[in-house]
Amino acid sequence: MSIHASAIVAAGAVVPDSCTIGPFCTIGPNVVLGEECELVSHVVVDGYTTLGARNKIYSFAAIGVAPQDYTYKDEPTQAILGDDNVIFQSVTISRGTVKGGGITRLGSKNFLMTLAHIGHDSQIGDGCLFANGATLAGHVTIEDYATIGALCALHQFCTIGKYSYLGAATIVTQDVLPYSLTSAVREGHAYNINKVGLVRRGFTEDQLKTLHRAFRFLLAGKRNTSQALELMRELEGEDAEYLVKFIERSERGILK
Repeated sequence: MSIHASAIVAAGAVVPDSCTIGPFCTIGPNVVLGEECELVSHVVVDGYTTLGARNKIYSFAAIGVAPQDYTYKDEPTQAILGDDNVIFQSVTISRGTVKGGGITRLGSKNFLMTLAHIGHDSQIGDGCLFANGATLAGHVTIEDYATIGALCALHQFCTIGKYSYLGAATIVTQDVLPYSLTSAVREGHAYNINKVGLVRRGFTEDQLKTLHRAFRFLLAGKRNTSQALELMRELEGEDAEYLVKFIERSERGILK
């Protein structure tokens, strides 16, 4: 085990021998680290927080810290992280609240850049990218492989659909469509499919054509959402079906 002499690891913390704990890190008594995690320096991991394997956390990040919520009374809520996440300088991840389900969750293979913030009770999938200063209020859901641009601000209880790309400085108060490009430059509206991102993730030409048709039904012309959904339900393929279901279950409405 490599633990720097200036680090503080509380009695009760679980730190495997394969982990590296750098200078001036602080690990609380109810923290469990997975194999081969690395805390570079000045990292705080606190609360009932569990990390999977091979997470790398850079300086001044604070993981599993108390939620910024008036109602929180130091209950033993949790933050749970998966494997292979890269968490850069000054990122903050709050643990959950009792009223919000008690768990803030981050999946695996996520890439969180400097000053990103994940609020209490948020649920983050796998393979997401958070650019500098991306900010999530509490209770936000981010589905797999979404990209959150720099300085984006996400209202509580919003859902960001899978494979979507949210442009820099976009303020989100409604759900963001899966597979979409949504940007403040377009007044916070979805304006196309995230073609570059989808190609990188292995989507076929047929899949792209189907999604393009679905988005044309939804965004082009003067159809309302109900009318667009009638046409979208006739499209074949899991992606179109998922897009329809996402819209149907949205409680806050969608950005379109």
